[in-house]
Amino acid sequence: MPPTIAWVDGRIELVDQTVLPALRVVAVGTVEELVDAIRRLVVRGAPALGAAGALGVALAARTLDGTELAAAAVKLAEARPTAVNLGYGVQRALAAADRGPDAVLAAALDVLAEDVAACHAIGRRGADLLGELCGPGPLRLHTHCNAGALACVDWGTALGVVRSLHGEGRVRYVVADETRPLLQGSRITAVELAEMGVPHRVVVDGAGPSIIARGLVDAVVVGADRVAANGDVANKIGTYPLALAAARAGIPFVVAAPESTLDPATPDGAAIEIEERAAEEVLVVGGVRFTPPGTSAWNPAFDVTPADLVTAVVTENRVWRPGA
Repeated sequence: MPPTIAWVDGRIELVDQTVLPALRVVAVGTVEELVDAIRRLVVRGAPALGAAGALGVALAARTLDGTELAAAAVKLAEARPTAVNLGYGVQRALAAADRGPDAVLAAALDVLAEDVAACHAIGRRGADLLGELCGPGPLRLHTHCNAGALACVDWGTALGVVRSLHGEGRVRYVVADETRPLLQGSRITAVELAEMGVPHRVVVDGAGPSIIARGLVDAVVVGADRVAANGDVANKIGTYPLALAAARAGIPFVVAAPESTLDPATPDGAAIEIEERAAEEVLVVGGVRFTPPGTSAWNPAFDVTPADLVTAVVTENRVWRPGA
């Protein structure tokens, strides 16, 4: 698998996540093309969006300056509202604009390198924490959506924890929710788990809490798109029911995310803007409409898990227990 996102000959290359498990790499040469790619989920996952935002500013800085560059940065930061990393990456690169386009690119590439290092540290710290909470294993883990290498620059957050545990022979299997409506769990997470050689099973989203209730899971490990100051966690829609089930079953619910996903400016989950995506993602499958004419849909991309259901948030620097 090539890198999720890379700077190649003055353009941004992205693994197109809309067609996985088929592999296609697309090249983006303008801010408008990158904004479209972000909105269409060609690139997705909070850390990868941070990298995309930073490289997008580097792309713009080659031809724009002053107010035009600032306007392009706003377009990038607003392409998806819930993931805080997107704005973080944009601001990191934009801060170097007064030193010229080469400095902007260097700052953007720093964001990518820091993400790789952070994910490795998260994986190690998360594996150690689960050893403390659950014993040495082998562990039965449950995850939702995709928080692996394809949601980051490399390695992954929640799946980075799985990688670290698997390297020590401490994973019995992973349960991956299919993650409706766009199936990131079955199309992307399952691909990564298969490449790792980790035994895994895909389940429909509605089955996840029941699998936990039946005692088939030792811990839930997920990523995050934004963590509020009080520890409330925004992640892919369908995460909250897993947290409820984990609390009822008395098993850990662990969030793996870089420090850049923690947003002290957002006081709690109620202040997080939840992205509402197109109804057609729910109503139409494979080009075929499965609902009668006139039926509408709600399609929130994320939900919020309250802090009191979160056992720990694991970052590259610390283990935070907001629910303690």
